[in-house]
Amino acid sequence: MIITKIPTNPTKILLLSLHIIWIAFGNAQNSKRSNNQEPIIFTQFTYHGNDQIYKDNPLQPDEFYTPILQGCYPDPSITHKGNDYYLVNSSFSMTPGVPIFHSTDMVNWKQIGHVLDKPSQLKVESSGISEGIYAPDIKYNPYNDTFYMITTQFAGGMGNMVVKTKDPAKGWSDAIKLGFDGIDPSLFFDDNGKAYVVHNDAPPPGKELYSGHRVIKIWEYDLATDKVIPGSDKIIVDGGTDIIQKPIWIEGPHLYKRNGQYYLMCAEGGTGGWHSEVIFKSNSPKGTFIPAKNNPILTQRYFAADRKEKADWAGHADLVEGPAGKYYAVFLAIRPNEKGQVNSGRETFMLPVDWSGEFPVFENGLVPLKPKLKMPDGVKNLTGHDGFFPNGNFTFTDNFKTSHLDLRWIGLRGWREKFATITKEGLKITPFATNIKAKAPTSTLFYRQQHASFEANTTLKYKPKSEKELAGITCYQSEKFNYVFGITKKINDYYLVLERTEKGISKLIANKKISFTSEITLQVIAEGSNYRFNYTLNGAAYENLGGTVSGDILSTDVAGGFTGSLIGLYTTIENDIKP
Repeated sequence: MIITKIPTNPTKILLLSLHIIWIAFGNAQNSKRSNNQEPIIFTQFTYHGNDQIYKDNPLQPDEFYTPILQGCYPDPSITHKGNDYYLVNSSFSMTPGVPIFHSTDMVNWKQIGHVLDKPSQLKVESSGISEGIYAPDIKYNPYNDTFYMITTQFAGGMGNMVVKTKDPAKGWSDAIKLGFDGIDPSLFFDDNGKAYVVHNDAPPPGKELYSGHRVIKIWEYDLATDKVIPGSDKIIVDGGTDIIQKPIWIEGPHLYKRNGQYYLMCAEGGTGGWHSEVIFKSNSPKGTFIPAKNNPILTQRYFAADRKEKADWAGHADLVEGPAGKYYAVFLAIRPNEKGQVNSGRETFMLPVDWSGEFPVFENGLVPLKPKLKMPDGVKNLTGHDGFFPNGNFTFTDNFKTSHLDLRWIGLRGWREKFATITKEGLKITPFATNIKAKAPTSTLFYRQQHASFEANTTLKYKPKSEKELAGITCYQSEKFNYVFGITKKINDYYLVLERTEKGISKLIANKKISFTSEITLQVIAEGSNYRFNYTLNGAAYENLGGTVSGDILSTDVAGGFTGSLIGLYTTIENDIKP
């Protein structure tokens, strides 16, 4: 506190003195509260997937599963340098931002970190869950031996931005803001050393013909300054493949060059049931781009809504030349539950691509997607072993015995290091004075829901000291749609509570007074849209709290947005759930 002028009036002096004493008292109380805060220790977390599709489709030795990244890993982009392949995804307001994976064979993937792992790069502290980072694009430029990741950040006044590195495993530069509007930017490096940016944008003022009318624009890009060149912009696609048909949301563009020709591939139709991938061709990066006659080249929109083992919303793809010259595409799609609802979010799928003809052909991209693909020649399936990302029905167990958090654990709006540390006893979370409904950083460590049916449990050592303290599990779609299952206090008694929040309105589903020493295990079991919250004390049999509840609020169909449901190890000292 800085006082620039000392008052002389006795009344003002008295008021100032009381004000200073009150501040000192409040600081002392806050300090006392912090020092006396009961440690919250999570000693283990286990997640197990139990989807029927994997039971009905066991892998043969020459097969692997798609999606290759289950759960909320949308908007994939891929590049390579030699036999090193790198893949990134949208992360919205999750922290760190933009998970990045590495592979040498297009089947076995390891997460090597996050592209945006510094506060200076990511400004999502007050963002809604579906704000922040959209549609990252990763590209390797052999002209200067540099990797680039370009994206749109809807937060902190960042807008379109780019970061770069010589080695994706060793960190990325600070964010460089780019001076153009629109979304979904993507870089293209020509073999003559020139560089370009393509992106989605609104039509020129007064030129919008219908709702959802968008354009694809291209700029020349100055590699020396990392800026677009003023005045070089040009619209290369207006509306989509056929503007007479009023196509909506042409977006997610990627530019490629093959046999001297330029190919522009884009998503079209919006990110829901009409989603698709289309392609255009030109003899110049600035057009004119002519759409292929067989568009779309990837979609799931033409098939029966009640088809078995349904995958849907396929689109937002990126192409790469894989081992032995074989092309592959990564793209997003969803796997709805038995009620057609999307709880696990948009996931990263893969298909081989035949580019022996004029245009790339997604192999089986225009038939219902299957859960398995054939292995490339000479590749062994190591998913789930030796650090490679698992898929199928797998189990993830964390006993918090390592020196650092697993990369699959994320924060939301706030950085994990601000509240989570690994100690000899287990994972210690220092609670924030915000609860899960706040559009602010919360002291919650999140794991993505990766199956329609799953079981997750965690054991914690914790005894709250007041009704303002709570710790437990949250199943979270957003700050306005979530479940909280945890332990709090009322007067001298401990209570388990289960609360449902829908559209920001909370309802206590159930509560129960319990007696325990210091350890409790909480469990959530989902079978499609049915969720059950259970607990056990001192190793006894599990008991249920609240019966079977609907997971509808954990779906994007009800909650909206672009993310999948998250399972959180949640703590707060601003609990508002009253048993």
